[in-house]
Amino acid sequence: MKVQREKKFAILMAARDSEYVKNVYGGYFNVFVEALADEGEKWDLFRIVEGEFPHLDDLQNYEGFVISGSPHDAYGDEYWILELCFLLQTLFAMQKKVLGICFGHQVLCRALGGKVGKAYSGWDIGIRKVRFTKEFSFYGYVDDSSDEIPPTLSIIECHQDEVCEVPVGAQVLACSDKTGVEMFTFGDNILGIQGHPEYTKDILENLIDRIVSNDSIEKGFAEEVKLKLIKAEADRKYWERICKSFLKGRWITQSPTYCS
Repeated sequence: MKVQREKKFAILMAARDSEYVKNVYGGYFNVFVEALADEGEKWDLFRIVEGEFPHLDDLQNYEGFVISGSPHDAYGDEYWILELCFLLQTLFAMQKKVLGICFGHQVLCRALGGKVGKAYSGWDIGIRKVRFTKEFSFYGYVDDSSDEIPPTLSIIECHQDEVCEVPVGAQVLACSDKTGVEMFTFGDNILGIQGHPEYTKDILENLIDRIVSNDSIEKGFAEEVKLKLIKAEADRKYWERICKSFLKGRWITQSPTYCS
């Protein structure tokens, strides 16, 4: 009888834990695991922002990798960011599944030949409705749900940088009124999402307070965003299904109504 190998995934953490997330969730790693992990899987943490990277010889042992968000610029030249770009190029060559979230979405684009920079329209903070493009072809997570993926989904956003140009050969899968590249794919193994599928509203609210405290945004703008959050809800379960189906290769064909 053949013993099934334990599936391993890795979080490449590009941000340090906030005191709030440590106290409430035990750290961002737990937030990601809660959103993306299934029973019987092993998830490892590499704090790449502190220079902790997986050994190249161990990469083959992982089914997929997730790059977190970060307060750092994806176009920066800090040593760990340059090392991350090299790692992502290596994973791309190995055809490993890589999911990039926010900063991760942007640094994936940079590493594979695209362009990133400051958003022309400034900060995007709150819950944003994104639309799938005509190139989007979703293969849903095989679970007990019969729900089809709607043509638009809401997601938590918090960024002032964006993807300006995707790598040659990549496809834009979603856009919004604020951001031209909300989601992109490159082949079968690369997926970038500008928003935060893993975030809850309380995490965002605390993050807004921290951004105000370091004078990155004005208090009035922050209060306006928080008021809008009272009534708005992100489509977290749909985004979790998209992320899981991509990472784990469990797919069923669905055909949502595409936006123009």
